[in-house]
Amino acid sequence: MRPSRTALIALSAALVAPSVAAYRFAVEYRRRAGFPARRPPLETPAAYGLPFDVVAVPSDAGPLPGWFVPAPGGRPAPVVVLVHGWESNRARMLPNARFLHAAGFATLMFDVRGHGDNPPETLPISGAEFGADARAAAGLAADRPDVTAVAVLGHSMGAIGAAIAAADDPRIAALVTTAAPADPRRLTRRTFQLAGLTMPGPVANPLAALTTRVYLRPRGHAPSAVSAAAAVVRYAGPILIVHGARDEIVGPDHAVRLDRAARRMAGREVELLILPEGRHRWLYEDAAYRGRIAAFLARHLAGAPAPDRAAARAVATRVLRPADTDGPSSALERPDASASAAAAADPTSSGLDGPA
Repeated sequence: MRPSRTALIALSAALVAPSVAAYRFAVEYRRRAGFPARRPPLETPAAYGLPFDVVAVPSDAGPLPGWFVPAPGGRPAPVVVLVHGWESNRARMLPNARFLHAAGFATLMFDVRGHGDNPPETLPISGAEFGADARAAAGLAADRPDVTAVAVLGHSMGAIGAAIAAADDPRIAALVTTAAPADPRRLTRRTFQLAGLTMPGPVANPLAALTTRVYLRPRGHAPSAVSAAAAVVRYAGPILIVHGARDEIVGPDHAVRLDRAARRMAGREVELLILPEGRHRWLYEDAAYRGRIAAFLARHLAGAPAPDRAAARAVATRVLRPADTDGPSSALERPDASASAAAAADPTSSGLDGPA
């Protein structure tokens, strides 16, 4: 017996409806999550007793405001480019700059496009944009006559950008990632969980994959282009992966995945440091964090002090949280995240007329 035309139409509608709802969810997610709230810096390196020059990082998004903190005494030294995270700014990297300065390094901090003192972007921002801006900052640092070598250190989304920059620029001699998400699909699914959207894996995983692709479409990125795990496979230099065991935003399993990916390249030094009491923010308050990073960089950067000496000075340095750390450090921690995600989950609430 052949099914009727009405039955076939009903079956087709039943099959298509979930796909349409999933796509509308992904478009609404992109609209809500793709544009960071800008928080201008509230202090400068002077608040930490650090000398600095105001710089502008040339990028394809326009000049990005930054600070260059020279090594003690202004002598030639390796520089560490510091890449902040989502909805953050260059001032939040000042505690890292402080202990690295004490350890004998220069640092360069800047605001990623759409963040800090930069104007808002018209297209969603992803790890690829963090990577392009980190690469531009590394290029500016490498061209300075007082710089002997370049490393990059990034936090959270900034760590994705640091990894991408290191993979794309052979002048970057060492990479440090802190609290880094391993890949975009897992990060997207984690945002569902943080927003209170409970769904089984067979639903959540394909929805996260679709949402990631839709999010990246306006700038033409593939998911692999914004993956820290993919970037560390391409990078040939030494890598230090740092993560907090109690990270409430990006779990330490991401660090394990990054470590596993990085070790695919034989003969390259890879270190993994899991801080037992570390959370997503303020890892620099742990002396093990400061000492391990300073020693790692000193071993791999030309013109650096002896590793033991650098580590001892970093550990002995008192670091303070920046002035604006009372608020959320990322969109994942917004108080209204659950409400926003719930609205995004309702296709009737988006006001969308069709595919964007």
